Amino acid sequence: MSIIIKPIVTEKVTKESEVLNRFGFVVDKKANKVQIKKAIEAAYGVTIVSVNTMNVRPDRTTKYTKSGLISGKTNAIKKAIVQVQEGETIDFYNNI
Repeated sequence: MSIIIKPIVTEKVTKESEVLNRFGFVVDKKANKVQIKKAIEAAYGVTIVSVNTMNVRPDRTTKYTKSGLISGKTNAIKKAIVQVQEGETIDFYNNI
């Protein structure tokens, strides 16, 4: 089971990566900060200064259709925002 699921590439996280040297990842819900730090250091070869995590709850939605009320939800995820040591960077686009 992989701890890192995918990187987060949004406008906000891209701005933080350029200014504050912080990068975002979607990680396994059961992973802790120490496991996340070791996995990112091994995968990208950088030194991690700090790891901040947040659990994003599922979003419930309802839709009115001809056949009635349809309800659903999105999946719950865990995000990790990691700060890389000054002078180092993570390149997400090197394999494109």
